[in-house]
Amino acid sequence: MALLPQEVIRRKRDGGQLEAAEIAAFVEGMTDGSISEGQVAAFAMATWFSGMNRDECVALTLAMRDSGETLDWSALGRPVVDKHSTGGVGDNVSLMLAPIVAACGAAVPMISGRGLGHTGGTLDKLESIPGYDIQPSPELFRQIVDEVGCAIIGQTADLAPADKRLYAVRDVTATVDSVPLITASILSKKLAAGLQSLVLDVKLGNGSFLTDPGETEILARSLVDVANGAGVRTSALITDMNEPLADAAGNALEIDNCLAFLRGEKAGTRLDRVVMAFAAEMLVAAGISADQAEAEVMARRVLESGAAMERFSRMVHRLGGPADFVVRPDIYLKRAPAMVPVPANRDGYLTACETRELGMAVIALGGGRTRPDERIDHRVGLSGLKPLGTQVVKGEPIAFVHAADRQHAEVVRDKVAALYAIADERPEPRPVVVSRLT
Repeated sequence: MALLPQEVIRRKRDGGQLEAAEIAAFVEGMTDGSISEGQVAAFAMATWFSGMNRDECVALTLAMRDSGETLDWSALGRPVVDKHSTGGVGDNVSLMLAPIVAACGAAVPMISGRGLGHTGGTLDKLESIPGYDIQPSPELFRQIVDEVGCAIIGQTADLAPADKRLYAVRDVTATVDSVPLITASILSKKLAAGLQSLVLDVKLGNGSFLTDPGETEILARSLVDVANGAGVRTSALITDMNEPLADAAGNALEIDNCLAFLRGEKAGTRLDRVVMAFAAEMLVAAGISADQAEAEVMARRVLESGAAMERFSRMVHRLGGPADFVVRPDIYLKRAPAMVPVPANRDGYLTACETRELGMAVIALGGGRTRPDERIDHRVGLSGLKPLGTQVVKGEPIAFVHAADRQHAEVVRDKVAALYAIADERPEPRPVVVSRLT
């Protein structure tokens, strides 16, 4: 008997549990177009109101994974691992993490995305590099992962096409924040990439999409449980996003920051602690290291030896970038014409910042999108962002604004200065890794 989409919608609307076969048939209808836009929207809203249990969410994730091509890396003979972040400001972790983990012996086929809202996108950052191709042929993608160990690219049309249709509907029906739909959206793409293990960076704080600790833990738990239920060994770290993670926010500036990190110039920073925590998590999940301590020693060794930088350089070149990019980035990365300092407005300690608004300042400069088809200016952004807890004197730069012209730079300078709180007492330091879920 043929599936009646309206019956699936009705049962979910009324709080019923859907069978895996019903979910698979509904997703197939979304993919081939036999289910209408209105029915997809109704399904999304019914799920938003009624939720899904773990089995339903696993079934939805697997059906969306299987709606298109799935990659098979079994011929590589190496563990296949990846990481996903829910997004933040100055979060360029993937750029360094992929080559570090690859240099330790894993394969990292990383499917990344563009900026979303106030958060920066890994693909936008990489497109600061002249010639870098975010959508290589499947054959070239496989070759690079095999030869280099890592490749960071964009989602192809053949990976999880059902997710593209459902996400577009969610975006215009106020159902983006449904935990089951977020879970299935993130994991269907990751599972289609043929991973054996996955580590999730779920952000918490005023620069993330989730600011409530309870809601953050619910999402992290859903992602971990569903991914493991779908057969991929998965853990999650909840990390602090109450200030930018790197000391830069903006596309070319974050590539600069990445190169500085790979040269060993960011040791001891919050960014360093996050990158090393995720490298250790991925190496243990892959079975390359016995425990986190051993894994971190291994990750630091490939960083200090230059092996991680060498992997990054080869990845960039194989994906169309300059062969000498890492040694001569100033020749290739475009620089903003205007740069102005952001002065501290009093003596004291930096105690808080409005992180989301710092991301919006980058967008105001042209470094992010307000519409999906909008071109961005890779040159602009913020650099030299001082971490919270830093002691400053009035007039001292707490950041620098990079802009297309001085007028824009000065407007954003004044906005950024107002986003920081300065007080007489040093604030208590917050852990950058808040918790771990397995």
